[in-house]
Amino acid sequence: MNLPNYITLSRIFSVPIFMWLLSSSVFSSRNGEKELVASALFLLASITDGLDGYLARKRGQVTTIGMLLDPLADKLMIAAAFISLVQFNPRIVPAWIAVIIIGREFLVSGLRGIAASEGFTIQASDLGKLKMVVQIVSVVAVILDHRWLKWNIGPFIFPVDLIAQMSIWFMVAVSIVSAADYFVAFWSKIDRKASERRRRRPFVLSRRKHRELPPEVQPNP
Repeated sequence: MNLPNYITLSRIFSVPIFMWLLSSSVFSSRNGEKELVASALFLLASITDGLDGYLARKRGQVTTIGMLLDPLADKLMIAAAFISLVQFNPRIVPAWIAVIIIGREFLVSGLRGIAASEGFTIQASDLGKLKMVVQIVSVVAVILDHRWLKWNIGPFIFPVDLIAQMSIWFMVAVSIVSAADYFVAFWSKIDRKASERRRRRPFVLSRRKHRELPPEVQPNP
């Protein structure tokens, strides 16, 4: 275990705490304490998502367990967030939206797993990185929307409810488009690999047949 792995583990351990915060009655929503603490925890966990990978590469501490735990922590955090938000703020996050977003995560994980078994990788696209940013904004906005429809900060008015609704719909759109992008990248590489196998197969069969012929009937070189 090293520092990047401990950071990843802290993100995993934050998942049940995050869910407890949103479902528990210990924290009051009267003054927004519950919403503020839950939002801060999600923001902190999201920051560690990039920090652990950066430190692992910079310090040369990329490990097998880290490669296993990092995507696991990501999927747990996303699933926990949207499952909790279905109950916490169903007006903004109905169940079908959570199904699409969580389903997208498992689809991409499955494609990456198959790709790894075939000997190639699917790099994170710009759409995937955009999805991460939209995901942070949408989750925090939906949590805050549970208590405030808008924030009045001096002369500025932040329409929390509008931001929450728009970011969630944008999140759904980006999730679908990025999933399609991953699938196209996966299929093109799988198709290319299958074509290479088909081209090599006649050559392999020819070599095998040549070896099986008795010496007296083999053609002279």
